Amino acid sequence: MKVLLAGGGTGGHINPALAIASIIKQHNPDAEFLFAGTPNGMEAKLIPEAGYDFAPIKISGFQRKITAKNIARNARAAAYLSVSGIRSHKIIEDFKPDIVIGTGGYVSYPILSKAVQMKIPTVIHEQNAFPGITNRLLSKKVDTVMLTVEEAVQHLDPAAKYVITGLPVRKGFAAERLSRAEAKKKLGLDDKLCIFSFGGSLGAGAINKCAAALMEWEKENDFPVNHIHGFGKMGHETFLPRLAELGIDPDTNPNLIVKEYINNMDVCTAAADLIISRSGASTISELQAMGRASVLIPSPNVTANHQFHNAMVLGRAGAAVVIEEKDLTDELLIEKVKELIHDPARLDVLAKRAAETYVKDTPDRIYSVIKKLVPSANS
Repeated sequence: MKVLLAGGGTGGHINPALAIASIIKQHNPDAEFLFAGTPNGMEAKLIPEAGYDFAPIKISGFQRKITAKNIARNARAAAYLSVSGIRSHKIIEDFKPDIVIGTGGYVSYPILSKAVQMKIPTVIHEQNAFPGITNRLLSKKVDTVMLTVEEAVQHLDPAAKYVITGLPVRKGFAAERLSRAEAKKKLGLDDKLCIFSFGGSLGAGAINKCAAALMEWEKENDFPVNHIHGFGKMGHETFLPRLAELGIDPDTNPNLIVKEYINNMDVCTAAADLIISRSGASTISELQAMGRASVLIPSPNVTANHQFHNAMVLGRAGAAVVIEEKDLTDELLIEKVKELIHDPARLDVLAKRAAETYVKDTPDRIYSVIKKLVPSANS
């Protein structure tokens, strides 16, 4: 069985592709894989590091805002697009895949479109509640659209054939893997309530600002709480100096863990009673998988405001508190956190409802889609 995967640009497209490859390998250890992606994107580094063959294809998106720089970018994007069909045909013809799977990003479009023309089975996976433009365009062409959430259906072509599969989560994100008490012990924390806040690997200024204010409130009120915070790469120049101004020293406070990058997200999530974060698709799925209460602050700096739509999947289910960044203040976040930590029953309800929205058999659903399209997947 030979599988061609196409996706890239962000970890949100790359990680699902790697997860799908892993699911296929579990069922079919002899399967062969090739990943197509842009030569300058994250995928050019991450895919080979994961041990997979990589086929580069130059493609970029068009800029809507008219500036001198964007005119040049659009000219380059047009040039790439004009030859992308030829390059896609060569990749497919040389590899001869049994199925082509796209996970989003501009690079998916020429590869999947060419595969459709060549009558090769095609599938795409959409991670967000508001699909990206590439997957919206491909939805009417491919054999099957795999969706993380039902809410995405309304944004697809009416002729699209879709299946709700959920989103594969990283290894370690299973509610039964590590209890909250075990996770706290592993992190060197005591049994007090635990808040875990983060804004991603780069960091989020709005979350860092409010997290510092929340830590100040915790200190001034001598509130018995553990607090883990990931401030991200951009937080060095702002977050750490702000803590110093407030007289907060994580090195001398056993109930405070402050790091640039959280490399044990599963353990920190397991330890948390309340999570404060952005609402990327992977974060939402991990909150659901672990069954954790959350305050979600969607990033406004993403295409089609898709993080807001992701957050509202949990918000409408009564599984999270959603605060848009335009409404966010230190005072508002502190007030919401106070309400929640003083109401353990509400925290439990949020956590329980988050768990109830989780698709537990995602790997089986994804492989079932593949089996229907590729007879050799059944061997």
